[in-house]
Formats: sequence, structure tokens, C-alpha cells
Amino acid sequence: MNCPVCGGKATGKVGADQFYCWDCCVEYRINKEGVQVFEVDEDGSLVAFDPHNQFLL
Repeated sequence: MNCPVCGGKATGKVGADQFYCWDCCVEYRINKEGVQVFEVDEDGSLVAFDPHNQFLL
């Protein structure tokens, strides 16, 4: 499965319908509404992905 953010293939399953991309360090969920993308905060919590954050690009 390719990452919905960077298109990378270095992804892995971390939970039920949850995946992590090792290329751009985001976690994403796939559900019937679509794809939800999150950044992993320093404390391990998930924060809604901001596509304007240049750090990830």
C-alpha cells in the first residue's frame, strides 16, 4: 500500500485499519469515509495532519 501523502511504499500496519509511513512519518486510517492522516507528536499522540507543514514535504 502506498502512502496517501508522499506516495512512498515504506508503510506498515500498526492497528486495525491504521498504517504508518516510514518515509514521511505520518500515520493514517482508512475507513468508509475515506482516509484520515495524522502527524505523530513528540509524546506519541496523534495530531491532525497539516498539509501546509513544510517539515513533512
